[in-house]
Amino acid sequence: MTQTKKETTGPARRITHAIFSPLKSFLSDSRAVGIVLVACTAVSLVLSNNSGTGEAYRGWWITTIQSPGPLSLPHDYLGWINDALMVFFFFLVGMEIKRELLAGELATLRKSLLPVMGALGGMVVPAMIFVAFNHGTPFHHGWGIPMATDIAFSLGILSLLGNRVPLQLKVFLTALAIIDDLGAIVVIALFYSAGIHWGYLTGALTILCIPIALNLLKSGRLILYLIPGIGVWYCLLNSGIHPTIAGVMMAFCIPLRRIADLERALYDVVNFLIMPLFALANTAILFPARAAEVMHSPIAYGVILGLFLGKPVGISLFSYVSVKLGIAQLPSGTRWKQMWGVGMIAGIGFTMSIFIATLAFGSLEEQVISKMAVLVASVIAGVSGYCFLRWLSPDKAAAGSPRRLS
Repeated sequence: MTQTKKETTGPARRITHAIFSPLKSFLSDSRAVGIVLVACTAVSLVLSNNSGTGEAYRGWWITTIQSPGPLSLPHDYLGWINDALMVFFFFLVGMEIKRELLAGELATLRKSLLPVMGALGGMVVPAMIFVAFNHGTPFHHGWGIPMATDIAFSLGILSLLGNRVPLQLKVFLTALAIIDDLGAIVVIALFYSAGIHWGYLTGALTILCIPIALNLLKSGRLILYLIPGIGVWYCLLNSGIHPTIAGVMMAFCIPLRRIADLERALYDVVNFLIMPLFALANTAILFPARAAEVMHSPIAYGVILGLFLGKPVGISLFSYVSVKLGIAQLPSGTRWKQMWGVGMIAGIGFTMSIFIATLAFGSLEEQVISKMAVLVASVIAGVSGYCFLRWLSPDKAAAGSPRRLS
């Protein structure tokens, strides 16, 4: 009987092992997140521009969803992904930033100021490049489009490099991208919003006092943070402020001792479920029939050069000046050439840039030009940044670079 059972279960176990063992090994690889994101983007673009599936595929993401009762919630699948599910991504990276600020690479003032200065340069220089091409034209209002760095895609591309880049550089890009995104949210609120609903914003800040108080009382019961977190998200959703900032707010309220457990619980869900859905939904873009002609526009020039050139120049320049002035410090184990490579990857704009484009321009034609330019610039920035950092071995990174200030 025992022998028969072994004979029947043995092949099944071998088949299961043959299927799931490679999958487990792949998911544990640091490059898996980037590979999945790139694959989802490719699939989405193909489906979006296929004559048989394109219209249905693009239309499905914007299928109207009725909110229950008087609640004002995202009205389509795209909105639920970008405004709700992505809160968990911001929550995860927010906890990583808090840990690094309190007990890691950003624990000193000089180290924490570097991503702030880098993000500032990565916003100012691209905006100036766009204005240089569009000053005096009806398109000048689009200066905010090349300011944003897409956190999900930039970190996904950087993850493809695995151990070729130091962890401190990944932490720097994460911090920079969050600060950059928060800057973009402020820009949207001040220059691209119809107005802020101060009642909802006040409600969000009031509810936020609950998890802050729980933190001060050193409460480790995570369920007590969840309910007010939902309230903060809902109020921000209806306030005119991008609701994903709720993830960052709540992350900074979580006690440091509970962060490691939460990170382990959320890592796979965020990276292999939420982020792939994000990529599929946000790259459902239809290429125009005359794509080459569309790109001959000052809008396209400003967006492409702003993201591809302005980002690395702004990030590197502002970082270099802040280090030379002694107010900031390079992450340990990194060099200036690596900072330039990270600046190139930060030129991936995607979602926030596309979102700003829809707010900056009322004309569908101008929106299409902007979205195409963002897509082209992001592909160029991602590929070139990846190739540059992959080529840049540790020996090459060290050669000829200025000595890091301590």
